[in-house]
This record gives sequence, C-alpha cells and structure tokens, in this order.
Amino acid sequence: MSLLSLEQISIAFGHNPLLSKISFAAEAGERVAIIGRNGTGKSTLLKVILGELVPDEGVVRLEGGMKLAQLPQELPDANEKTVREVVSEGAGEAHNLMTRYFALLEDLDNDHSDELGNIQTELDRIQGWDLEQRVNHMIQRLALPADKLMSELSGGWRRRVILAQALISNPDVLLLDEPTNHLDVPTIEWMEQQLQQFRGLILFITHDRRFLEKLANRIIELDRGNLISFSGNIHEFLIFKEKMLEEEERANALFDKRLAEEEVWIRQGIKARRTRNEGRVRALKAMRVERSERIGRQGNAKMAIETKEKSGKLVAEFTQVAHSFENKVILKPMDFIVNRGDRIGLIGPNGCGKSTFLKILLGNLEPESGKVRQGTKLNVAYFDQLREQLNPEQTVAENVGEGKDVIEINGHNKHVIGYLGDFLFPPERARTPIKALSGGERNRVLLAKLFTKPANLLIMDEPTNDLDVETLELLEELLMNYDGTLLLVSHDRSFLDNVVTSVVAFEGEGNVKEYVGGYQDWIRQGGKFPTESTSQTDTPAKKESSVKTEAQETKPAPENSKPKVKLSYKLQREFENMPDVIAELEEEVASLHEITSSADFYSGDSAKVQETLEKLADKEQQLENTMERWLELEEMQNG
Repeated sequence: MSLLSLEQISIAFGHNPLLSKISFAAEAGERVAIIGRNGTGKSTLLKVILGELVPDEGVVRLEGGMKLAQLPQELPDANEKTVREVVSEGAGEAHNLMTRYFALLEDLDNDHSDELGNIQTELDRIQGWDLEQRVNHMIQRLALPADKLMSELSGGWRRRVILAQALISNPDVLLLDEPTNHLDVPTIEWMEQQLQQFRGLILFITHDRRFLEKLANRIIELDRGNLISFSGNIHEFLIFKEKMLEEEERANALFDKRLAEEEVWIRQGIKARRTRNEGRVRALKAMRVERSERIGRQGNAKMAIETKEKSGKLVAEFTQVAHSFENKVILKPMDFIVNRGDRIGLIGPNGCGKSTFLKILLGNLEPESGKVRQGTKLNVAYFDQLREQLNPEQTVAENVGEGKDVIEINGHNKHVIGYLGDFLFPPERARTPIKALSGGERNRVLLAKLFTKPANLLIMDEPTNDLDVETLELLEELLMNYDGTLLLVSHDRSFLDNVVTSVVAFEGEGNVKEYVGGYQDWIRQGGKFPTESTSQTDTPAKKESSVKTEAQETKPAPENSKPKVKLSYKLQREFENMPDVIAELEEEVASLHEITSSADFYSGDSAKVQETLEKLADKEQQLENTMERWLELEEMQNG
C-alpha cells in the first residue's frame, strides 16, 4: 500500500514549468533518491510534499494517520538547549503538552485541576505519556550526550541530534535534503547505517554519489519538468537513462524531419494550395506548437583553469614539523614533501586540523617546531568552503568580473557574460544577485571566479557541496587533467577516489600519515578514522557511569535500603536464557535487514515483499519486548 502519492502535480515560476503534471507513489521500505540538475525542482518537490508550498495543480496524498518528518538541510542552532530538550521537541504536540503539564504541577500556588485534566485526556489520546522513555531510547540508540548543550557540539553531532529529533515521532515518511553537506566521512557512514535501519519511506536529495549508491533502492529524476521513476540502484538507472536519451534523440530527429517535409509542402505553389488538405494543415500547426514547446536538455558547463607558469619542482617541504593548539596535539613531528603535479587529498574528521595543516604549508601559520620550506614561483588559488569570497549583494557578473566587462582567460579577452555562459548562467541569470542563487549555483559562481585567477597551486576546500552530478564529473575531469598542484579537502569519497593520487590522513592524536591512492586505497591499506570521531560522546557517558558506580560502591547503604529480591526458579531460568534469546533475535533482524537492503528486493513478488517486511517488523518488536523484559528481571534481581 502506498504511503505517499502525488497526482498530476504542476508548479511554475516564470514561463517554463518547474514540475509539469508529475505523478508517483511510494511505499514503506523504499529509499527513494531524488536526482536532477541544479534548478530542476528537487527541493521544491520536497516542499510540496511537506505542505510548505501549494502546487498550481494536483494533489498530494498521505495515507490516513501517516506521520511525516524532515531532516532539514540547515544545521540546528548552537544554543543553550540540552540535547535531550532538542530531541524531545521532535515529538511536537506530546512535547508541548508534557512541558505544560509539569509546569502546572510546579505551580503550587494556583489551582490548575481543570487544565491538568484536559492535558491528561489529550496525552491519553495521543499516547504521549511514554515520551520520556522514547527520548531515552532514541538518545541511547544514536549514542547522543543527553545533557550536553547544543553550543558544546560540533556540526556533525548537531546533525545527529536533529536526526534523532526527526525520528522521535516515529514517522512513516522521512524527507532529507542534502543530509551529508558539511559532514565528515565518519558521520556520513554513521548516518548511512542509521537510515538503512529505518522501516518507513525515505525520500532524499543528495549529490554524494557514494551515499546515493549505498542507500537508494529507487531513483526518481526530475528532468525538464517531468519525472522519471526507476526501481533499482543508481548504476542500473544510468544505463536505463542512457538508452532512454538515445531513443528520445531518435524520436526528435524523426519528428524534425517530418516537420521539415510538411513545411516544404505548405510552401508549394498555387496548384498545391488548391488541393491542400485542411486536416494536414491543422496537423502541421499542431506540430509547430509541439516543437516550440519542446524543452531542450541543459548543456554541460565548459570549465577551464587558467594556468600560470609552472612552479618549481618542489612546492613545499616539512622537516619534523609539529604543532598543537590549546593543549591538543594537531600534528606530531613529521616529514612531508609536495612536488609539482601532485594531487593530494586531506581526509579526517571535522576539527582534526586539516585547515591548520594547510595554513602551515602555505606559510600563513608558524609551526611550533620544525621547518617548512616553500618552493618557487607559486601562484595560489583558494576555493573557500564558506563562499566568503562572494559578495551577496552584487550580481554574478559583478562578482566574477570584479567590475570589468571583459576578462582575460588563457591570453584571450572574453566578455564576462559569455564566460558565465560556459558555467550555465544565461544572461538574465548572470545579472542576478548572489543572494538569490541556490547553493549549487553559488558553487558554480565561485568556480567561475576561481578559474579566472592564473594559478599553479589550487587549494580546494569542499568544492563538491551542492553541485549536480554532471558538474561534479566535469570538475573531476578538469582536475585530473590539471598540470599544476592540487590540495583537496573533501568528504566526498567518490570524488577523492577519482581525483587524487595520494591522501594525507588525520588519524587522531596528532598522527598524520600519507598514503598512495584515494579514499578506498587508504581503507585497503588499513587506514581508519580515530575512534573518538565516531564515539566521542560515549566516553563521557562511560566516565559518568563509572563515577556513578564507584560512588555507589563506596557510599554506605542506607539502613532502610531494600534487600535484594531473590527471583523464583522459573524467573531465574528465564533471566539466564535471555542473552541467548536476544542474540538469536538480533541475528534474525540483521539477516532480514540484509535481505530488504538488496537492490532487487522491491522488484520481486509484492506479496513476498510484504510478508518479509511484516516478519522484520515482528522480529524487531520481539527484540524490543525481550530487551525490556530482560531489564525488568534484572531490576527485580538487583532490588
């Protein structure tokens, strides 16, 4: 049964329709990737589903009682709320009612019995009394630091918190818009695992190709106002799409040939016009209209880097360079050489010191110890992850041309409007202020501006954010053919594998090592991220638990403390067998998850699919019930 269906949805901004009478339906267990070029309407489609945008035509249907939640693209505020508070807010009405309920209970000076009664009735209706238990379960499941303030967390951990906030309402449909943006690789891989376990329907937009490969079991593409749906993985879809485009080109060619023949016929002399077939004339007029309404495919960007004279063979050299920051070791003593033509990727968790490393290499920061030698004839171009090089109030042309109408590219003068056309900005878009552009368009502006600067050393910090797949692949090709030196900071695993020839990995506690190859080559050579990057919140929790245990052991027991309760023989046997039962259920759940995660699972017999999903849900419920029973017996035994 479809959880979500769209029927004949249309929406337009300006002359061309963004979405033109699109329809599709999706079921529980599907993880649907929404792909398409920048500006084709992907985020608009999510807004329509969320109800934030009303379509010009068509209907969005959610099955009765189905809950919908969103993981927004923006990070939550780094405010003074605790993680527990932020997660609880995801429960919406239940959170608001519980907050009001406890506030009234604390107000002992006034009689709130009537309002308390009403709140109790509402909480009964929405089954909201178990909110605290659900919040605790979600915090434990996602290994979150419940009592930490949001202001104390990194961007990656705040992203985890809002995922917990989205999941706390037990949604049936989860919408994600660029969930991997600005996350480090360990957090991306953690998110992949969490989403693969989600039993409902997921619709997500991403330009992270590895994330797309691992998560999606269905692809829908928005192309020139239309929607193409394909059940399967991205590789199978690309093969299907290539064949479809070839067929489209053949059909268009035949249509254009027929139209040309009809145009010749209509222009024949008097004799032909006397015997003219009026039905044929009407058909010609219809063909003219159809041809005029045909929307051509958007071309690819035409990027070229303006190169400067070659740098010296040596770009930079570290000799026993070491550095620390606020008592944290960023870099233990290391030797390192960058030669002309190297393409080096920097990988590691957020905050591990990649930017500090680059500053030391470029001579912008003096290391605590060791020596840095820079090469000769260096001309550096820097791609800024935060896009601070762009003035939001100026137009695209003003930002790139820097006040000039003509710019010099590889020794040739070119009008800035024509140059921007190579980056897929038509004249009217080139005169648009930066603040009105999408994230992907801003990235293209920054690339256009960067490539006007003659450089033999490119520093690129997260250049792939928000770029569509076609532009990503073109940028990859450009960088692979670049004859200068490249230093690339990226969490896009596919991009790293395709571009760099070596990686500098930040492996924790100041250990920075160089490996030959890309990201997967680093993994194959035994590389791994520091444990604290993926479980930094576990350590404080464990310490807190340890302290509490020690305090409990050293603190004398009160005289009136209850003695331990001895379980009956039957309950003792049940308690002792629990670990084996739990282990068996966990194996069954893991096996079923593996089956449902396969690429061809949903293309099989629908009855078998439904049966497997029901079995999975049943086993997960059994596992949860058994865990609760085990805790109950343990509590009874411990008094």
